[in-house]
This record gives sequence, structure tokens and C-alpha cells, in this order.
Amino acid sequence: MYCDFYSVADKDNAIPAFFKALLTEIELCETDTSNWTIDTIFIGGGTPSLTTPNQLELLIRTLERKFNLSHVKEFTMEANPGEAPADHLKAFHDLGVNRISMGVQSLEPDLLKFLTRIHGPEEVFKTFDTARHAGFEDINCDLIFNIPGQSMEIWQRDLNRVLDLQPEHMSCYSLTVEEGTQLHQYVNRGKVTMPGDDQSADLYHWTQSTMLTRGFEQYEISNWSKHEKHCYHNIHYWEIDPYLAFGPSAHGFDGVSRFSNVRNLDGYIKSLKQGNLPRQDTYELSDKDKTNEMIGFGLRIKNGVNLSNIPLLHQEAVDHSINQNQSKWGEYFIQEQNRLKLTAAGFSFADAIAVDMMI
Repeated sequence: MYCDFYSVADKDNAIPAFFKALLTEIELCETDTSNWTIDTIFIGGGTPSLTTPNQLELLIRTLERKFNLSHVKEFTMEANPGEAPADHLKAFHDLGVNRISMGVQSLEPDLLKFLTRIHGPEEVFKTFDTARHAGFEDINCDLIFNIPGQSMEIWQRDLNRVLDLQPEHMSCYSLTVEEGTQLHQYVNRGKVTMPGDDQSADLYHWTQSTMLTRGFEQYEISNWSKHEKHCYHNIHYWEIDPYLAFGPSAHGFDGVSRFSNVRNLDGYIKSLKQGNLPRQDTYELSDKDKTNEMIGFGLRIKNGVNLSNIPLLHQEAVDHSINQNQSKWGEYFIQEQNRLKLTAAGFSFADAIAVDMMI
């Protein structure tokens, strides 16, 4: 289950209407979950830690009336540094939230400014400490590498300082240039120069080595955890499990079709006021779509792709693709016990390998 607390600027007056719409969307959900085991909840997007405890309790009670939450073992809330009041965190923990995910991104002020983040390093340490005192024993920290102007020295210092806090989980993402973003425009105009592939690879390989030395297991391309502290919510995504999703811009999957909600807050509220689900797009996955998603997502995780789950119609094509790519990528993947998975070195080329493997 994924609940997306949407983020927009200067819309504080719309929060009551938004929250009412969110609860309405949950009530209108017609997905049959009678055969599901809902074991994770993730509240993300924007700054959900600024939500009032009363609002969170109302959200939880609404979900409980609609779905069976008795199997939930992981309940994550995102909390940006400096935007997670101590009383809120304590109340959230008392309500059952047992995992905090902090968007640290960097400890370098200039890089935080480049990323349009409003916090500084001191808020990172304070928020982490506040979460610990609130009772959280499972904290994730997000960091970004491959940022223009970020040297190896800066990255090493930042990662080690965050690791010294002793989080249970680390997510280290490479900054990528997505089409349609402001960064994409800056790169196209020559205002920003992204680090080269060699530098990016050096940063990633150092990260892998350091995480291993510091006692973290890499279980996905960008994710490391202490023993039994994987983010099981994200594992559901990578294993193509169904999940519910609520909120503007939320994306969900019922096991057959994927859907996305409208991104516009006003449009989202208007649709639900009229008693309609705020769908922007819905499409059913074909067997070929499922096969390619299993390959694309499965190669991201340490356990790899369970080849026995590939739709029967496409198993021969997948076997052919694996054999065909043996000469190009064979040193970076392993096929054993009906699973196809990447080596630690292969994670560096996961996207390229997945594209070549798809049918």
C-alpha cells in the first residue's frame, strides 16, 4: 500500500480540502484485496511529517475500515530534515509508524542549494536524533551522488558522516537528467555539465566498497541495509506485486492494470468532489509487458529474476535472450536455480543489461 502525500507550494489553505479528497479516494477504491496480504504502508511525497497526528490517525482508521491491515509489519513515513517536529514524530510512532525515511541528499550547502533543498547539515543531524528519541529503530537516509560540483572527497565525507549516525538503511541514488525537468534544460543549454561516466562509476564503486566495509548488504542497485532491515515496501515494487496508491500523481497496480492519478491538486480535489476516481491513465499489462517488467525490475535486486514466473508464452524468448547476451554481458550476470541475477559489478550496468535482455 502506498499513500502519497502530494507536495505543492503555497497551498496551505487547500490542505483540508486535499485531505478530505484523499479519504474520499480511499472510500471509493473498488480494488478487490480479499486475496492480498497487505504488509507495508508507505506515506511519501512532499513533507508528510508535517501532517498533524490527528490527520494521520484519521487516515489510518479510514484505511482500516476499508482494508485488512492486520499483517502490516513495515509502516514508513518520509521526513525531510528540519520538517519533522519532535511531538509529531513521537505521535506518529505511537500510531504505529515504525520506519522513517529521511531525504538527506547531501551535507554540502552548495549542493543542497543546487538541488533546491531548504535544509542544512545541522537539520539532518537534529532530525535524525529527534527520530531516535521518538522511538524509531529503523531509519533510512537518502543520499545523492553524481551531482555537478560534487568531488569524490565531498561524497566520501558526506557518506561517512551519515553512516556515523548508524542508520539501519541507506539509499544512494545517482542524479539523472530526466527529460522535461529544469536540469534537463540547463544541461541542454550548457549551463550545467554532468559528471562523466568514469567519474560516476568511481563514485558508485567506492560506495559499494564502503557500504560492505561498514556492515551493509546491497540488496538492490541503490539500496543497502543492515541485517533484516530491507525496505520491503520497495521490494514489492521490484517483484511486480500489486499495491494500492492514493493521492495526486500516485501510481498503483492491481495485479492486472497500472494506473496513475492526475498530478494537478485542483483537478484531483474536483474529481473526487464529483464522486469520481482521479485517474489520469490506466493500462492493462500484456504478457510481454509483464515479462519485460520482470526483467527490468528483477535485475535491480540481489535475488534477481525468478525465471519460473515468466509467462509461459515468452519463456523461450527469454532463454534465447539470455544466451544471446552471454558474450556481451556474461561476466556480469549469473543464472542458477532458475534465477537470473547480476553480480555486484553488474549492478553498474543494470539498465543497459536489462534493455538488452528485454524481448
